[in-house]
This record gives sequence, structure tokens and C-alpha cells, in this order.
Amino acid sequence: MKCRTLPILQQINSISLLRRKIKEMNRHYDPKKIIRENMPLSFRVVLVEPLYSGNVGSVARAMKNFGFNELVLVNPCELDRSARLMSVHAYDIIENAKIEFSFTDALKGSSMVAGMTGIPGKTENEHMRIPAFSPRELKEKLSGKSGTTSLVFGREDDGLRNEELQMCDIIVNIPTSPEYPSMNLSHAVAVVLYELCDVEAGMTYLADHFDLELLYEHIGEVLSDIEYREHKEDKTKLMLQRMLGRAELTGREVQTLRGVLRRIQWKLNRVKGH
Repeated sequence: MKCRTLPILQQINSISLLRRKIKEMNRHYDPKKIIRENMPLSFRVVLVEPLYSGNVGSVARAMKNFGFNELVLVNPCELDRSARLMSVHAYDIIENAKIEFSFTDALKGSSMVAGMTGIPGKTENEHMRIPAFSPRELKEKLSGKSGTTSLVFGREDDGLRNEELQMCDIIVNIPTSPEYPSMNLSHAVAVVLYELCDVEAGMTYLADHFDLELLYEHIGEVLSDIEYREHKEDKTKLMLQRMLGRAELTGREVQTLRGVLRRIQWKLNRVKGH
């Protein structure tokens, strides 16, 4: 059987049409847009040991008001009828909420962990709660970034504990009247989400929180290697953690810092060998 060949003029027209289509595709090709679509900026609301079912429902309603849907509950109270009533048309957020039994597990997969506190530090010696950023300042820091940010809210009666705040990369405080600074849980969530609902993502992908934890542990090892003063070690590690948390490190930057730390340890071991 003979192969059929297109007339030469038809072949030329087909090639010209193909070239025009490729040119058209290239004109609309935007690599930055593709990167943005595949590297979104997402948020996760984490409630630590909420005491009242109705408050969980109100938080879900506030989340839906501002277009957020990922809720994580750490050791929550029983979610009874109050949660359904207070959530109104946002009960699906509670139904799809993830339940965790440890603070660490709730943070898995985060790029940044922002811990909320109603009591910011007032002096430079209060490293646990300073510096505290407002929700608007948090929005500015996240603008142009990609990754998953966990917004962590504490218990209604006493908030986040020091050991939980210590695991946060950044501390956030809502400016309120000093005469009555305490806010209802769902109101605090609503204020934060209002500020963040229109933040624009970008192409700077934040490092995974797990990698940051490894970096902080590595810093602790180096402090021990150089025989840093023991009574200052914990405070210094926390100060460095707060500094690095504010720096919004990328994964590559974290690995570069760890490479420097490894080189320091290698050099120290050589010196000790002599």
C-alpha cells in the first residue's frame, strides 16, 4: 500500500498554522502565573484545647465569612449541639476539621506558625512574647510568599502556654484597649482573618516548619559545642529562633545556614583533635 502524502502547498499551510499556534501559546505563556498557581499561600486555623463548643461554632462561622476553611482542633471539648447552632451555615468546616491530640502534630506541614497572645512582652527581656506583630503587620510579612501558615489560638481562659509559644515562629497580638484587652475567641479569629483574607501570594516559598525545627536544634548543638554559658543558652536559642522566624526563611536559606553550622562543627572537631 502506498503512503499518501499531502500536496506541497497543503504541507506548507499546515506548518504555517502550527507555527502561528505555537507563537500564540508563547505569547500567553506566563511561567510566573504557573508557579503562583502551584505554590499557593494557604492558612490553617488551629484552636488549642477550646473549652466551649459554641465558640468552635462561632470560629467556623467567622472562617466561612472570610473565605477560610481549614480548621484544626487540638484536644477539643465535646462538639455538641451548640457548635452546630453557632456555626449556622458553616458547620461543614467543623465536620471537615482535623482533630489532633498533640500541639506538635497540629503544626505538621506548616511553613510558618503564628501564635496569638493577648499579653505581649513589654521589655526586651521578655523574649517569649516579643516582638509581637499586629495582624496587619503579619499580612505585610506574608505578602508575596507561598506556603502554609498556621494561625494558632489558645484556650479561652489562659491562652497559649509558654512552651507552646516557644514553638511558634512569630507572635501576633491584636491591639486592644488597655482597659479591657481580653477578646472573645471567635472575635479574635475574625479580626485576624479579616486582615489576611486578601493577602496576595507570591513566588517566595517559605521553608517547612519541620526544617526550621531542625535548624533550631542544630543551633543548640553548636552552642553546646562552643561551651556557651549554660544559664544563657535557652534564652539565646529563643532569641535566635524569634530572629529567624521574622526572617521568613526559604528552604534553600535554611539549608545554607545548616551548611555553615556543619562547617563550624567540623572545624571545632579538627581543633579538638589537635
